[in-house]
Amino acid sequence: MCGRFVITSPPEAIRLLFGYVEQPNFPPRHNIAPTQPVPVVILENGGRHFRLMRWGLVPAWVKDPRQVGLLFNARSETVLEKPAFKNAIRRRRSLIPADGYYEWHDEGSRKRPYFIYRRDKQPVGFAALAETWMGPNGEEVDTVAIITAPASADLATLHPRVPVTILPDAFERWLDCRNDDVSLATPMLEGPVVGEFAWHEVSMRVNHAANDDAQLPLPISEEERAAETPKAKRAAPRKPPTVADDDGQGSLF
Repeated sequence: MCGRFVITSPPEAIRLLFGYVEQPNFPPRHNIAPTQPVPVVILENGGRHFRLMRWGLVPAWVKDPRQVGLLFNARSETVLEKPAFKNAIRRRRSLIPADGYYEWHDEGSRKRPYFIYRRDKQPVGFAALAETWMGPNGEEVDTVAIITAPASADLATLHPRVPVTILPDAFERWLDCRNDDVSLATPMLEGPVVGEFAWHEVSMRVNHAANDDAQLPLPISEEERAAETPKAKRAAPRKPPTVADDDGQGSLF
């Protein structure tokens, strides 16, 4: 799954990579959570555009958003059939720029957070679905969900699911919904390949969505980790997730 992510690249760098015409000057965000506004790239009137949308898709046919759960992720395996997503996958595919995301690994007594990012440190485009919900009083809310897929063997040591990422040379193919045809888009509904992403453990401060500072994605030190570990558990040896290799920069995919 993907329940928290980060966008820290300069706005102009994101604009150049994703190719939208607007020039938004948004601040870096280090702990984006569901229900918050997130940057979204869409294809509209023949060009790419930047929009802010609520993270947590609300299907257009829902009369009261409280009737459905918080749909911040959509499973790639069922996205073509699920009523909440089957229209959006055909007509409202979008991209969410990011520099990485957080995932929690179950280490027995509690879950520890990890920051996951491309090995080359480049931004990514999460495959996403957008929907505009119209309220009974005519109000409109643009909403979005991130598509997830089964993890490859390396990422699965941390969590069984991962966000689908679209490579820059496939942005146009993914965003193009003009023919209401998903045949070119569905092959892209897969997780990253083995070795594409790296990870490192971070502070449990990321557990609280109110925390949003540049320290959150940084590797946690042994001293900081010890301070976050309950005293009864400190004597137990640390057993990190299995990794495929190590280039001296911590645990890698």
